[in-house]
Amino acid sequence: MISNDNNPAGSAAQLLAPPPTVKQLFFGFLGLGLTAFGGALPLAHRMIVDRHRWLNEAEFAELLGLCQFLPGGNIINLSVALGMRFRGVKGAFASIMGLIAAPSVIVIMLGILYEHYQNDPHIKHLFAGLAAAAAGLLVSMAVKIAMPLRKSLPLAVLAILCFVAIAILRWPLLWTMLAMTPISILVTSRIKK
Repeated sequence: MISNDNNPAGSAAQLLAPPPTVKQLFFGFLGLGLTAFGGALPLAHRMIVDRHRWLNEAEFAELLGLCQFLPGGNIINLSVALGMRFRGVKGAFASIMGLIAAPSVIVIMLGILYEHYQNDPHIKHLFAGLAAAAAGLLVSMAVKIAMPLRKSLPLAVLAILCFVAIAILRWPLLWTMLAMTPISILVTSRIKK
C-alpha cells in the first residue's frame, strides 16, 4: 500500500508509520473533529503527516488534490479517501464517523439547549449579536472581493447584474451562473486584449 521509501518531495529518509488500524483512524479523525473549527486543513496535515506519519508530504498533496476535485468538503473527502486507502470501507466509515461524531453531538446538544431557552431574552440578544457579526463578516468579504472590480466598469456591471439576478429577482443561482459565466469570460478576454 504505502512504502517507506524516501519522500519524493525532498525530505529524505522520512519513515512512515505502519498503516493505521480502523481504531486509529477513528480516534485520529475524532481528535481532528474536536479541534478543527473552520480551517481544518493545517491541523489535518499536522495529524496525518507530522504526528502519525500515515502519509508523506507528496502523498498528502496528491490525496488532497483528488479531494479538492471531488464535490463536498475537502476534509470530509480526505477522511473518507484516507480511510478507504488503508482499511477499505471499514476505514472510510471509521474516519468519517470520527470526524463528524463530536461536532454532531455538540450541535445536537446546542439545539436541545436552544429549544429549551429560545424564549429567554438573553438568548435572543445573543443570537441577534451573532447574526450581526455574521452579516458583518459577509459584507466585509463582499467588499474585499469587489474592490478589484472598481478598476473595470464592465466587470463591475457584471457583478451588479449577478447580484440583482440572485438577491433581488431571486433567480436560481445555478441558472444565473450558467448564463453569466460565459459572458464574464468573454468580457474579461476582451478587456485583456
